[in-house]
Amino acid sequence: MLILLDWFFLIFHTAIIIFNLFGWAWNKTRRANLFLLILTGCSWFILGIWYGIGYCPVTDWHYRVLKSLDNNNLPNSYVKYLIDRITGIDLDPTMVDIAVIIFFLLALCTSIYLNFFKSNHESTTTMS
Repeated sequence: MLILLDWFFLIFHTAIIIFNLFGWAWNKTRRANLFLLILTGCSWFILGIWYGIGYCPVTDWHYRVLKSLDNNNLPNSYVKYLIDRITGIDLDPTMVDIAVIIFFLLALCTSIYLNFFKSNHESTTTMS
């Protein structure tokens, strides 16, 4: 059962990350994308006050499963964990954190712009 949970969290959390990064690209998903980006930011920076900056409950739940599977050498960053697991490449954790923040802010700014500043007519002529 724990192995199934591991795979569930791996797929679910990766889908969240991909949607955070690219959900703004389609008109129909822009509001949901902005909502999820705000939720992610609140988790990182508001829940992070109590649990540590960058805290994510999905990471916490997945890491509990992994620790139950005797995988105890886990990095603080889930993206670092994904890179390690998928590619086997051991990147510098600080560089991964910087890249995560940059891509998060780019996605957030893009989503805010497309949701609030680009007219509906303009946005419907692009990716629908």
